[in-house]
Amino acid sequence: MSEEIRVAVSGACGRMGKELVRAVVESEGVRLVSAFERSGHPRLGEDAGEVAGVGKLGVEIIDSAEQALSQAQVLVEFTYPQPTIEHLEICASKGTRAVVGTTGFSPEQKQKIEELSKKIPILWAPNMSVGVNLLFSLVERACQILGEDYDLEIIEAHHRLKKDAPSGTALRLGEILARARGWDFEKVACYHRQGMVGERPKEQIGIQSLRAGDIVGEHTVIFSTIGERIELTHKASSRQTFARGAVRAVKWLWNKPAGLYSMQDCLGIK
Repeated sequence: MSEEIRVAVSGACGRMGKELVRAVVESEGVRLVSAFERSGHPRLGEDAGEVAGVGKLGVEIIDSAEQALSQAQVLVEFTYPQPTIEHLEICASKGTRAVVGTTGFSPEQKQKIEELSKKIPILWAPNMSVGVNLLFSLVERACQILGEDYDLEIIEAHHRLKKDAPSGTALRLGEILARARGWDFEKVACYHRQGMVGERPKEQIGIQSLRAGDIVGEHTVIFSTIGERIELTHKASSRQTFARGAVRAVKWLWNKPAGLYSMQDCLGIK
């Protein structure tokens, strides 16, 4: 890579935004050129590096996505669904690539991402962790090998401030399991059990969400049958694992044509 890739970080003052700024600064081949936040944010005008705790970078936090993206070659976005869509539309108009870790999109918003990916390369993943993406692959393989005698359950845990539930990662795990079994995920997903629910249907994937304290992110897939249980678990202890994965995605996406990509594509384990 002869030149550094110019990166913009959205939501630069948030928990994940600060980790992304730090990861870009600490990585070779990429350079932070713009950082932006919502209008009215109390830290507008401050230096993005100082906000992230990595020292002065000379990159002021602004509230204009249009201005921020005009300077960058790749957007990194871990915020909320609606602003993400708005920022991707700007990216499409400017030819700016995008790495998206936002979760909680509606079906209509997912369709919009697919439409925009026909104009620019977009890598969208509910989890940028290398370990979680390996988990996706392991879960699919385990489901195929174990067969239909094993009940499928997913448990995910996150911090008390997380807005969406289940997590995007848990939903992706559910989709992978359903695909491996040849099921329609929307028909077999079970998010809640209470009272006299009767025996567990054979074609069901249970997904339970925990929200407590400062849990960064934990996901466990349980394969259980009469006499034994197998659990595959990933635990994140720091948001840096997601931020480093995002930077890896930026570098991978750089020379790709327009299209919608995943972290599995990036890691070559699809």
